[in-house]
Amino acid sequence: MAKPFSPQVVTANDLMDGDAVWLTAAGTWALDASQALVLNTPEDAARALAAATAQPGKVVGPYLADVSLEAGRPVATHTREALRMRGPSNYFHGKQETAQNV
Repeated sequence: MAKPFSPQVVTANDLMDGDAVWLTAAGTWALDASQALVLNTPEDAARALAAATAQPGKVVGPYLADVSLEAGRPVATHTREALRMRGPSNYFHGKQETAQNV
């Protein structure tokens, strides 16, 4: 049985600076995931991904990511996307924090 479709967004990395970006309703790329165009059908998702893939001079590696909606804004349903939505961390965590205190 096929997995039921869940809302998705298109994400990629900015070609020039590597930032995680999200495709907006205007067809531009936003650094803020809350501005992402939420796709509610497989057909819309396929069209948006094709449009993103046609922008090789702006982004690299576009793909669809599952989201849920909270207060009308997309929220990641997978750990990888949650990390991308929060942005890079420059804080020491876990082993890195322990190594700093030695």
